[in-house]
Amino acid sequence: MTRTSSTLSAPSAATIAAVKAALFVICLIPAALLCRDAYNGVLGEDPIETIARASGEWTLRMLLFTLAMTPLRRISGLHWLLRLRRMLGLFAFAYGCAHLFTYVWLDQSFDFTAIALDIIERPFIAVGFAAFALMTPLALTSNAYMVRRLGGRQWQSLHRSIYAIAIMAVVHLWWMTEKDPVWPIVYTLILALLLGMRAWWRNQERERQLAGAYLRQPGPGKVIRIIAK
Repeated sequence: MTRTSSTLSAPSAATIAAVKAALFVICLIPAALLCRDAYNGVLGEDPIETIARASGEWTLRMLLFTLAMTPLRRISGLHWLLRLRRMLGLFAFAYGCAHLFTYVWLDQSFDFTAIALDIIERPFIAVGFAAFALMTPLALTSNAYMVRRLGGRQWQSLHRSIYAIAIMAVVHLWWMTEKDPVWPIVYTLILALLLGMRAWWRNQERERQLAGAYLRQPGPGKVIRIIAK
């Protein structure tokens, strides 16, 4: 193993800290550019719509980046990539907050009667609210204390809702797209790939369990226990 490959597979704590710092700055760039354009008054004819769409799309992108960490780790063998998921997930929530408050505050001025009527007329808004509601407990429990408090299995079960959240985010985008569906198609294909890879790996693992149980055929009266993951 070369020194470079060794450094990549098992980076030092300082290297991981530097990667996290760089990733933090990169994740802030879309928000910084949006603030710059708002300050310069170059958000187009409908600034609120521009902010809402940009923050919404970056919410979805951050969700996809978060989901991509596990496949990248399995393919590359770089286990430390999983240590970036928390930051990406929290940025997804942050952009989701920006998306929600753009609608509730800038667009509707906290007029909840108008919001309720808007949800009835445009159901995709309800899908967006539901996705955000599911994201909130994930953000609140994305820390070591909550992992210990909930227990690893319960915590993992809760955080698997990210799959449903990502699907709802894509549905939300499709439903509100009136023309030029290029990006919704791209996001749908990426999400299908990420979820498909997980399903395939899970099926492979189940088949290995079955094969192992078959090879260890028990004697009379014994029961094979296969634990699905």
